[in-house]
Amino acid sequence: MAIVYQKSKALTDKELHYCPGCSHGIIHKLVAEVLEELDLIDSAIGICPVGCSVFAYDYFACDMLEAAHGRAPAVATGVKRVHPRSPVFTYQGDGDLASIGMGEILHAAIRGEKITTIFVNNAIYGMTGGQMAPTTLIGQKTTTSPLGRDPSHCGGPAHMAELLATVEGAAYVERVAVYDIPRLNQAKRAIKTAFEMQMQGAGFTFVEVLSACPTNWGKTPLEAAEWVRKEMVPVFPLGVTRDIRKGAAK
Repeated sequence: MAIVYQKSKALTDKELHYCPGCSHGIIHKLVAEVLEELDLIDSAIGICPVGCSVFAYDYFACDMLEAAHGRAPAVATGVKRVHPRSPVFTYQGDGDLASIGMGEILHAAIRGEKITTIFVNNAIYGMTGGQMAPTTLIGQKTTTSPLGRDPSHCGGPAHMAELLATVEGAAYVERVAVYDIPRLNQAKRAIKTAFEMQMQGAGFTFVEVLSACPTNWGKTPLEAAEWVRKEMVPVFPLGVTRDIRKGAAK
């Protein structure tokens, strides 16, 4: 019988701990498929910090390191400079990257570090109980904003793809989503481009992935996927915000 589909060799057999409907499993799958297709499994080095992805070292079959909360870009910088020919990537959530790790990611981009960051944006703190995150939408209810995010008190959500697109050291920045098959395919193409440009020495590459968090949003998996499409995408538009192959940031 012909094999039409099988799990990527870049994933281990460890059972994922993520909640039903969480997009992390899908994003892991896409990253793993890219590593396999580019023949990078044996040379890749990933860094996962604190957050829902804290156990990612159990799931990826490449070398993985753990970093303190928000510090994955700093660890990746050291790893890449010691192993300049290895593909190095960080896998970070919005609470990690856009809050305590904001300075780390911004300066890694400013320095043009030749690393790839996969940024999972689910607009909430997932692991610690659903608190308001830097990316929480205006009016979105969380455990620490039960009446909804108030811009007069908390400001608005952080737009990381647009922010990093202004940085000259960034070579490629794109925002994608994984709520349906066309968006999933586009996300994989973006991740592949980011790794390819890193290996070409282009500079810092960054893919933001809009992700569902059904548990903390209080929704079913299907409702959560639809919420990404209807509520998140208008606030966080999909597309390339910077590609040095095509000129300046859009």
